[in-house]
Amino acid sequence: MAAPARTETRRGHRLARLPLRTKLIASMLLLLTVVCLIIGVVSEFALGAFLTRQTDDQLYAAASRAREFAARVPPGGPPSGRSPLNAPGQAAGTVTAQVSDGEVVDAATLSSHGLREELTSDQEDVLLDVPVDGKPYTRSLGDLGDYRLAAFGVPRGVVVTGIPLKPMHDTLLTVGLILFGVAAAGLVGAGFLGAFAVRRTLRPLDRVAATASRVSELRLDRGHVALEIRVPPTDTDPRTEVGQVGAALNLMLGNVSQALEARHANETRARRFVADASHELRTPLAAIRGYAELAERGSALVPPDVAHSMTRIRSEADRMTTLVEDLLLLARLDAGRPLDIGEVDLTRLVADAVGDAHVAGPSHHWQLRLPSHPVLVRGDLQRLHQVLANLLANARTHTPPGTTVVTALALSPAGSAVLTVTDDGPGIAPELLPSVFERFARGDSSRSRAAGSTGLGMAIAAAVVAAHRGTIEVHSGPGHTEFAVRLPVAPPGVSGYDPTARGTPGRVGKGDSRPRG
Repeated sequence: MAAPARTETRRGHRLARLPLRTKLIASMLLLLTVVCLIIGVVSEFALGAFLTRQTDDQLYAAASRAREFAARVPPGGPPSGRSPLNAPGQAAGTVTAQVSDGEVVDAATLSSHGLREELTSDQEDVLLDVPVDGKPYTRSLGDLGDYRLAAFGVPRGVVVTGIPLKPMHDTLLTVGLILFGVAAAGLVGAGFLGAFAVRRTLRPLDRVAATASRVSELRLDRGHVALEIRVPPTDTDPRTEVGQVGAALNLMLGNVSQALEARHANETRARRFVADASHELRTPLAAIRGYAELAERGSALVPPDVAHSMTRIRSEADRMTTLVEDLLLLARLDAGRPLDIGEVDLTRLVADAVGDAHVAGPSHHWQLRLPSHPVLVRGDLQRLHQVLANLLANARTHTPPGTTVVTALALSPAGSAVLTVTDDGPGIAPELLPSVFERFARGDSSRSRAAGSTGLGMAIAAAVVAAHRGTIEVHSGPGHTEFAVRLPVAPPGVSGYDPTARGTPGRVGKGDSRPRG
C-alpha cells in the first residue's frame, strides 16, 4: 500500500507545481468537456428514444397492413401473389412472415427494388421466438442486422412484421459525430479564448509578482537600502482578491522599509562606536606597551615574578592592539572609506606572502604556483597583502605540522585573477562553513586564542575582497580545504600585461613548481 501512496503524493506534488493560469484553463476545459459529454449523451438517448417510438409507429402501420392482407388469403395456404409480404405500402427492408402450427409458412424481406428475398432458417427461427403479444421487440437477424419485430395473431395463424433499425442507427451515428465535432471545435475555441481571458485577468497578479521579484533581488543584509518599490495603486483595490494581495504586500514592504531604516541606523551607531572606541584605545594601549617595554629593560633589577608579569602585560597589550587595529579596519571598510588604489602585481605579492609564511611556519610544507607572466590588478597593495597573509595564517594555525599548503595564482577564462590557498589538513566542520567569514568566528576557540587569533581574519579578508569588487569562497572536506579569491584584473592597456596569455605554474621568477619548506 505504500507504493500507491507515494505515487499519489508525487502526482499531487507535480500538480501543485503547475502555474495558476494552467490550472484555471485546465479546470475550465475539463468542466466544459464534462458538460459537452453530458449534453451529447443525453441528446443521443433522447434522440434514440424518439426514433424508437417513430420506428414502432412504422412497425405497427406495417403490421396492420400485413394482417389485413393476410386475412384475405383463402383457406389452404397463401397462393402465389397473396402472401402478407405482398401487402401494398410496405417499405424496402420490411420483414414479413406467416406462421401456422408453429412453423413458418412464408417469410421474406423486400429488397430496395421491391423484390422478395427469402430468409434463412436461422432468421426464421428468430421470428418464431417473437412473443405473440403485439409488443415490439428488438432482435438481430444476422446479415440483415437489428430489427424491430412484432407478432400478431390472425384467423389462420400468426403474422410477424419487422422494421430494420439500420436507418435509426445511422441517424444516431451521424448526430453523434456532429455533436462530437461541434463540441471539439467549441473546446478548442474555448481553450484559446479562456487562455486569453485568464491571462488578461491575471495581469494584475503578474504585476504584483514582478514587484515581489524586484524586491527579492535587492541586497537587504547590509548598508543603507532605499526600499521604494511598491505595488501600483491600480493593483491594490481591496474589493478584488489580487488587490488584497497587492495591498498586503505594500503594507509588508512598508514595515520592512522601516525595519531596514532602524537596522541601518543601529549599524551606523555601532560602527561609529567601534571606530571611535578603537581609535581612542590606541593611545592608552601604546602607552601600556611603552611602559611595559621600559619595565622589561630593567627586568634584572626586579623579582622574577614581576618580570614575568611585565612580559605578560606587554604580550596582552600587543594582542589587544591587534584586535583594536582589526576592529578599526573593519569599521572603516563598513563605512566605505576609500582604499589606496593603485597597480598591484599579484605575482610578486603572492611570492612575498608565501615567503613570509614559510618563515613563520617552518613545520608546514609551502608550495607556490605562479603563471609565467605577471598578473596585475587595481587595488590596495597593503590590504590585498593582508588578505593573503590572513589566508596563509589561517592555514598555518588550523592545520597540524607537516600539512602541505599550496598557493596558486592564475587567470580564469572570464578574465579575472584567481588566487587559491589549498591545504590537505583535517578540513572545516560542515556546521562551521556557513560562518567562516563572520566576525569572531573560530573553529577551535582554545587553539585560536593560544595562537593569538582574534577571530577577525576571515571577516577582514572578505571585507577587503568585497571592497575590491571581488569574491571569496571556501570549499572544505576531510583532507582538502580551499579558499578561492577572484579579483578583476587591470585593464589590458597596462604595460607588460596580456590578459589572454597563459603560462605554466612556476617558482617565483623562474616558471616551475617547487615546494618551499
